[in-house]
Amino acid sequence: MTIRVTWKRAFAALMTLAAAGLLFAWSGIFNIAASSGHWAATEWFLHWTMRNSVKTHSFFDSPDDPIVTDGRLVSAAGHFAAACASCHGAPGQRPSPVMQKAMPPAPDLSVNARAWTDGQLFYILRHGVKYSGMPAWGAAGRDDEIRRMVAFVRRLPGMTPAQYRALGGEAQGAGTTDVRALGSNVLAGCVACHGSDGRGRGQPDIPVLGGQHAGYLEAALAAYGDGRRASAVMGNVAATLTAAERRTLATHFAALPGLGARPRGDRRARVIVQRGLPERQLPACASCHGAGKPQPVLAGQRAGYIAARLRYWKGDGKEIDARLPQNVMPVIARRIPEELIDPLARYLAGEGR
Repeated sequence: MTIRVTWKRAFAALMTLAAAGLLFAWSGIFNIAASSGHWAATEWFLHWTMRNSVKTHSFFDSPDDPIVTDGRLVSAAGHFAAACASCHGAPGQRPSPVMQKAMPPAPDLSVNARAWTDGQLFYILRHGVKYSGMPAWGAAGRDDEIRRMVAFVRRLPGMTPAQYRALGGEAQGAGTTDVRALGSNVLAGCVACHGSDGRGRGQPDIPVLGGQHAGYLEAALAAYGDGRRASAVMGNVAATLTAAERRTLATHFAALPGLGARPRGDRRARVIVQRGLPERQLPACASCHGAGKPQPVLAGQRAGYIAARLRYWKGDGKEIDARLPQNVMPVIARRIPEELIDPLARYLAGEGR
């Protein structure tokens, strides 16, 4: 007997299969327990699909420079220790047995990192992976943080436990000899990146906190904690701080020496700081950041940090101005000529000649 395939019969068969699938899902028979694992074929198919997706999307959605090359990775190491090591483990540190019971369990990056290119690692870190415990990066627009984490992950396969501890500040007693810090896990966590002197352990991406306005530091921690200020690194730390802890930390670091070096250097930068550029509607930096002003102290701040912040606010120039943030600093940063950002940063840092 020959069965003729018609459009009606094909449609009816598809509807029957769909109904059977819905009935199966409704019944609850399918076991979604992580402890049940996947069939080998299912696990292969999911990983194969994920790898193909990353390879395709990272080709279009990764920057030309997905990894930093300056080798200074203290902030990345600190964030990895706080947010990643419990799942992935770290040199000399096993992952949490609880987190390894996830399905799928997080991979050992000392092995797995070799399987990906820098661009693919950048894409995974920026966007995360669906149907797994891998989240997207915790702060939109902070490609600078992601590029440092790519560099850190790339170094994991050859990193020794001692090197890992040194990056995280543990080799120096959590980075401090301050007895108050040694008695406080909160403060010890801060000085692991910022140093016991509040000078950022010489890292270009970590600001000098010593001598900064206490009110500004307290407000910055609050903004990081509730997401008004973007940073996966600082947001992860600040989200758990109480108001009293924010105030105590701000007071502690503000009392340390550090900021206040006399600006010097490029004449064009001095003009921007003292008078601004009226023809570009660019106000003088000193009008808000000068002595006795409520805005953060810039004199003596690390040049690399100032330049990075200005470029973050400035954006990449691919969007029209009307669609970009209209907050004060993003607007001001977009009015600073690109060729003057580095001289301006060096001038404010007191590094000019």
